[in-house]
Amino acid sequence: MDQVQKVEASALQGRSLRYFDFVMAAFVVILLLSNILGAGKVSEITLPVVGLWPFGAGILFFPVAYVIGDVLTEVYGYARARRCIWVGTAALLFMAFMSWVVVALPPAAGWTGQEAYEQVFGQVPRIVMASIVAFWAGEFVNAAVLARMKIWSGGRHLWMRTIGSTIAGQGVDSLIFYPLAFWGATGWTNDLVIKVLLTQWALKVAWEAILTPVTYMVVGALKRREGLDVFDERTNFTPFAARV
Repeated sequence: MDQVQKVEASALQGRSLRYFDFVMAAFVVILLLSNILGAGKVSEITLPVVGLWPFGAGILFFPVAYVIGDVLTEVYGYARARRCIWVGTAALLFMAFMSWVVVALPPAAGWTGQEAYEQVFGQVPRIVMASIVAFWAGEFVNAAVLARMKIWSGGRHLWMRTIGSTIAGQGVDSLIFYPLAFWGATGWTNDLVIKVLLTQWALKVAWEAILTPVTYMVVGALKRREGLDVFDERTNFTPFAARV
């Protein structure tokens, strides 16, 4: 079995990390796919007592990006998680730009897919920017809270850190996204915005809690393979940096 060494984050400079690139790639791929495939579809489930309840399909997979963000921070430290968040933000911005260009290009005569493209990819700019800003802020809060809680707890109680950081991170995400995207929008009352905000926040936190055993399994495997357990005791927690 691989030996796990507790190290301060700055000690990783110049050290070869076997799986970091793969985890970062998974983080960005799930982030993009959950926004592309999940954002445009509204589904319904039947809840006891409540009855039919609508929800955005993306909620099933977007929180997985938060789980991977937890894994990045827990295994590789805040600085490397910070780099992944910036990569993910850049990818979302490019995706939004590419979607706008592709939808705006005039379709060829006889091609019948323009309406479908507009419905799926022609998202309202206000919603797109709200989503990107909310993701950026929420992920940084999530990473910073988890890293600081790891120091406070001495690396114990991973479940407490992942759920606690998700409560904070998803709270910031929801508080930014829903008012910025829908406050005052047609068909959205102020009460509805607040109701959806609280519901989505609760569902995302619950989904994170359900995935806790998976988080434990992945974190444990990566720490053993990498042979390290990172603590951000002297890390600068500013989001506006790219150094690792």
